[in-house]
Amino acid sequence: MLKRTLIPLLLLLITFGITKAQDRTISVDVNKVKGNLNTFFNECVGAGRANEGLRADWQRQLRMTKEQLGFRYIRMHGILHDDMGVYFEDSNGKPIYNWQYIDELYDFLISIKVRPFVEFGFMPKALASKPTTLSFWFWKPNVSPPKDYQKWDDLIAALVRHWTERYGEAEVTQWYFEVWNEPNLKNIFWAGDQDEYFKLYKETANAVKSVSPAYRVGGPATAGNAWIPEFINYCTTNKVPIDFVSTHTYGNDAFIQKSDDEATVESKRRDAVSGDVKRSRMQIDKSSMPGLELQYTEWNSSSSFNDHVHDHYRQAAYILEKIKRVGNAANSFSYWTFTDIFEEDGPRQTPFDGDFGLINYQDIKKSAFYAYRYLNLLDKQELQNADSSSWICKDTKGNVQVLLYDFTDKFFPTRADSKAFYSKVIPPASKGKVNLVYQNLSPGKYTITVYKTGFGFNDPYTSYLLLGAPSQLTKQQAELIKEKDNDIPIMTKTVIVTAKKPFRQSFELNENDIMLVAIKKL
Repeated sequence: MLKRTLIPLLLLLITFGITKAQDRTISVDVNKVKGNLNTFFNECVGAGRANEGLRADWQRQLRMTKEQLGFRYIRMHGILHDDMGVYFEDSNGKPIYNWQYIDELYDFLISIKVRPFVEFGFMPKALASKPTTLSFWFWKPNVSPPKDYQKWDDLIAALVRHWTERYGEAEVTQWYFEVWNEPNLKNIFWAGDQDEYFKLYKETANAVKSVSPAYRVGGPATAGNAWIPEFINYCTTNKVPIDFVSTHTYGNDAFIQKSDDEATVESKRRDAVSGDVKRSRMQIDKSSMPGLELQYTEWNSSSSFNDHVHDHYRQAAYILEKIKRVGNAANSFSYWTFTDIFEEDGPRQTPFDGDFGLINYQDIKKSAFYAYRYLNLLDKQELQNADSSSWICKDTKGNVQVLLYDFTDKFFPTRADSKAFYSKVIPPASKGKVNLVYQNLSPGKYTITVYKTGFGFNDPYTSYLLLGAPSQLTKQQAELIKEKDNDIPIMTKTVIVTAKKPFRQSFELNENDIMLVAIKKL
């Protein structure tokens, strides 16, 4: 019964939202090669805290994410937090190290070919100089500087040596070591000032390099693209090792506090996120170390962990829009996060609670998941393309994929929060037809397969809303959503291509649709 009622409702809503729009044409010339596709978009992905990585459901979802989205690194908080059991002191103040939880987690990562992007933090309680902690649910990480920098240095060096012995220097040379998280948010993520962070960075970087000069270390891991010129200048002036710059950006301009419920105001800047990345790249280029890598180790549309924009179908188009606009400015662009198993604010209370993840607790893949899936399905040779909202790629056999999207902002009134705005069904308007014109395809028989994500397609959040937004999903409801939103192609057909004229194919496009069109020679 549920399945029969969903489809007519969706069709009615789509019809209601259609308005006239101008057609769009994308020209595909298989002989005009641009170069290798830049795959910075799935270099790294984020996760909450390290201890969550010991859970079976977290590991199951990361394995699925690796297989389907291709992420090569993962970054998470709290590798040194007390719930990982890393650091203790005996009655005489002598350090005691314990690597067992870390080994269990990192062994799993290496087994599925996902490398750690190590974030050193937070401070073990026995090594903390102050009782300052974050208000993160029950785990409340300590964010103070170490009480004894020599003990901190020894801990870092011992841990890096352990990783070297366990995995080999050749492997660990491929890792990244990042010092702390968002130290510019004083008394939130860091109880010191900028000078104190720079000291922490110097001590940590030297400790890492004492194990192997080849190991890569960087920072300042700031929120809001901050401290980049100052950080580079400090490292240059004081001859401190630095291999990369890292920072974070989100697409909201402000926060609104409603009792205990945090919401955000979405940025109205068209270059939100992507413009930040480009400006950071320019700061590096103008510095004394222009060759430094730029690693964006967190990004998303909203920095709130209960904002329904993360669940919404528009998020898929938002992801592609920002990745497209970043271009070659960043070496990695780490989406925060791959899963809703994320407990900074405690466990999620509803199946779609506005958390950051690409996947919810029930293994339901959100629309955002498919943006990364389609990117990962692109072949590695990119073709020239005059269309600003698409990628065109081909393989060595001449099979071609076009990943296209429409990104349309549905801005809400000033100071209205995005959680409330995206808590309802939002039908899209039509954007007319998109016409694909293929030139220089070799004659023969081809199959065309088309995948779509948008309103009503790989759109589990809308399916959930149409079910009445239950506080908990029954097993039947969860399976219904998975069955409906399972990325079945919207079209598969065989066509004949001749040498006499270009091959054409047209599709209807709605606001914030994304489509992957694959043409393969038989």
